[in-house]
Amino acid sequence: MDVTEILKSLNESQEQAVTSDNRHLLVLAGAGSGKTRVLVHRIAWKVQVENISPFGILAVTFTNKAAGEMRDRIETLLAQSLRGMWVGTFHGLAHRLLKMHWNDAKLPENFQILDSDDQLRLIKRVTKALDLDDQKWPPRQSQWWINSQKDEGLRPDNIREDKDPYLSVMVKIYRSYEELCNRLGVIDFAELLLRALELWKNCPSVLAHYQNRFKHILIDEFQDTNSVQYEWLKTLSSSFSDVTAVGDDDQSIYGWRGAKVENILSFERDFKETKVVKLEQNYRSTSNILNAANAVIKRNADRLGKNLWTDLGEGEPIFLYSAFNENDEARYIVENLKSWINQGNNRQDAAVLYRSNAQSRVIESALLQFDIPYRVYGGQRFFERLEIKNALAYMRLILSCHDDVAFERVVNTPPRGIGERTVDAVREHARNNSISMWSAAKAMIMDKNINTRSANALAAFLNLINEMTNSLEALPLSELAENSIEMSGLIEMHRREKGERGQSRVENLEELVGACKNFSPESTDVPVLGQFLDQVSLEAGERQANEDQDAVQLMTLHSAKGLEFPLVIMAGMEENLFPHKMSQNEPGRLEEERRLAYVGITRAMQKLYFTCAETRNLYGSDHFNPISRFVRDVPKEFIKEVRLKNTVIRPTSFSTNSRISDSGDLTGFELGQRVSHHVYGEGVILNFEGNGPRARVHVSFEQVGTKILILASANLQSL
Repeated sequence: MDVTEILKSLNESQEQAVTSDNRHLLVLAGAGSGKTRVLVHRIAWKVQVENISPFGILAVTFTNKAAGEMRDRIETLLAQSLRGMWVGTFHGLAHRLLKMHWNDAKLPENFQILDSDDQLRLIKRVTKALDLDDQKWPPRQSQWWINSQKDEGLRPDNIREDKDPYLSVMVKIYRSYEELCNRLGVIDFAELLLRALELWKNCPSVLAHYQNRFKHILIDEFQDTNSVQYEWLKTLSSSFSDVTAVGDDDQSIYGWRGAKVENILSFERDFKETKVVKLEQNYRSTSNILNAANAVIKRNADRLGKNLWTDLGEGEPIFLYSAFNENDEARYIVENLKSWINQGNNRQDAAVLYRSNAQSRVIESALLQFDIPYRVYGGQRFFERLEIKNALAYMRLILSCHDDVAFERVVNTPPRGIGERTVDAVREHARNNSISMWSAAKAMIMDKNINTRSANALAAFLNLINEMTNSLEALPLSELAENSIEMSGLIEMHRREKGERGQSRVENLEELVGACKNFSPESTDVPVLGQFLDQVSLEAGERQANEDQDAVQLMTLHSAKGLEFPLVIMAGMEENLFPHKMSQNEPGRLEEERRLAYVGITRAMQKLYFTCAETRNLYGSDHFNPISRFVRDVPKEFIKEVRLKNTVIRPTSFSTNSRISDSGDLTGFELGQRVSHHVYGEGVILNFEGNGPRARVHVSFEQVGTKILILASANLQSL
């Protein structure tokens, strides 16, 4: 049999993975190493060479787009249809399964899937029915908690409350929400996988059918699987099936979303007779870029280990620029983008990556100033973000309480018991009497033609705006903005949101205060607040580039995964920004931040820039952070420091006496290592200050939080 077409484009490691006859296969595919090619060609090999029927193959990806592309590539390679093969996402395949076995899964035949907004609506219903204060028990927080329990495979009856009042209430909400969903015949996104898993566990005949059918299971992006997905896989795989898992433990960056890097680390233990193949040849980046990535990621302790290499040549060094402040940083970024474009390169081939969404504001402003089209990938421009629009609406009401658009937007945001019927009544009264909604609300309260509860809630809102307005003349713009987001309850509402999204929204609101602090009014005759709001409106009118327009790409580091660009600028490479300050307090978070840095670096194909600021006004206050440890991890020979006249005022990156270190030289310990203390119990090492026995070590203990100890007297024990 001629297998030339299947093997001709593969390197030695790829060919080894494609043709392996081991029962189970773990392919550790480094960034840019051709993992999709390996998956496609392995399926083609099984069909064409091993004579496996497509009917007996199950291929799992993480996006519908990837599933479609995989199917198309296999069919092109084999020149035949693969209609019998199941290819899809975990959720898509679970949905297909439940539709076929709806009765066994205890679902109505025409069950519907709730999207995120619909799910939130039902949780709000449940919260109200249980007579819970939605300020104290925010529905969004409950939504996040319920979904995270399902991702762990937990039902309400499986959760130990241990007399914890918070857990007791959350379990009560979860149970009531579950009962409501069952009554309505609907399931949410997280329920798909859990219900499919329970179908297999509760119906042995159904499980046996699929175990007999799918003898060959292939899974992409294995490092991003969560607990229920991994259990799903282990349950489906029988003693006769073979499993191919393709992933990269160094690119596991979604722990905040439930992904468990432990799954890929445990694969060899859970699936006996596993062969491991490492794909280390990179086809994307120059060797200087890869050497930097390797140097950063090797600092993580718990990894299976790869060392990326390329035959694309050394390439340019990594450029490091230490700016005076965030505005200087943005100017430098824009100057390099202009130079790139003037050399005849496409704008879309350049990307600016940042850790926090809030960083985009200053960069966006600089791009607008120099008329460079840009697009925020996978997100919205700063002033178009929901939390920012809400905060601006409060500020517009302070300037003019008769602004109907602003009134409608925030009258019940955060929730204060003013329902849609009340708002409709106010709107109708305003329209019938040709007055503003503010005036209509006052009149309806005074005339008592609205129920007492709604009247009290409306009155409280009007009083709140009046109180904010009283400080219009007395406070500077930044303090006015800070007052608005605090007194309105906006920032507290988002602080209660769990996960990365809530944190990002808080940071954006704090950055709005920073934008106000840096605003320079043009006139002394017009209120500063009015000038600022006008400027925001003008910037909002400058729309980001259309999808088909050549534009510079702006995105968070998380959004960049899976993408590649000839030019990459990683902005804000400073301690407490990247790695994020929150990573210092949670075991495992710092390792994930390091994997995120690795992902960012490996997006670059030809040119890579690191930028940082010696002082940065972010989230409304000034920060003086040292350069990121991820920059210091890169050997000097791969970095070229850029110094512009009158910009950099002190040496930047490679100070030998830097206080924060990952190395812990001569201590006998490593970053991320679990240790035990005779008083504080078990913990994880976060940082070192200095080296040797006199080093100060930062340890996050499970019971007492973070402590700084002198190593010589701490008597830490390795676990």
